[in-house]
Amino acid sequence: MSFLATHRAREPAWHNAPVASFGSLDARLLIVGLAPGLRGANRTGRPFTGDYAGDLLYGTLDRFGFSRGTFRADPADGLALVDCRIANAVRCVPPENKPLPAEFAACRPFLVQEIAAMPRLKVLLALGRGAHDQVLRALAVKPAGAFPFAHGALHQLPTGTLLADSYHCSRYNTNTGRLTEAMFHQVFAGVRAVLDAA
Repeated sequence: MSFLATHRAREPAWHNAPVASFGSLDARLLIVGLAPGLRGANRTGRPFTGDYAGDLLYGTLDRFGFSRGTFRADPADGLALVDCRIANAVRCVPPENKPLPAEFAACRPFLVQEIAAMPRLKVLLALGRGAHDQVLRALAVKPAGAFPFAHGALHQLPTGTLLADSYHCSRYNTNTGRLTEAMFHQVFAGVRAVLDAA
């Protein structure tokens, strides 16, 4: 039995299915995460909803004007994104939150379609090295080594879009001090400045 099927049997009230993106296709900012969290988006059906990573992300989106309404970690909370969309490189929860190369490859066409369907896209924000690498692959950017992942980096891609990098907003990264709220806010301040100047 597959990992997802096991959780469907164990938690039948959970979403336990591919998690769709959240936000308008007309947005200028696309945030790309790694994959749905087991007790977060896999449970609730909305990206970054139901776990700590979502608390930090949605609080930051509110702070920088990318959302309206009140985030309550519930897809029925009425929260709306403003000029922003959230997707994941992998659409289904992977075992131990570590997608395998085959999962990235299987889901890449969805990310390619996501990007192609956003006519006003200016900035892609990758949350973590895995998301960064998958964005470059989805855009067929070569050589990918010319755009190394680094927290706070802004890469002007040959596609005309900007790729911004942040460490993932996971509880592990914040608990270990790899990512602080101030560091995360600094990335979004940079993104906000780019979009405001466009």
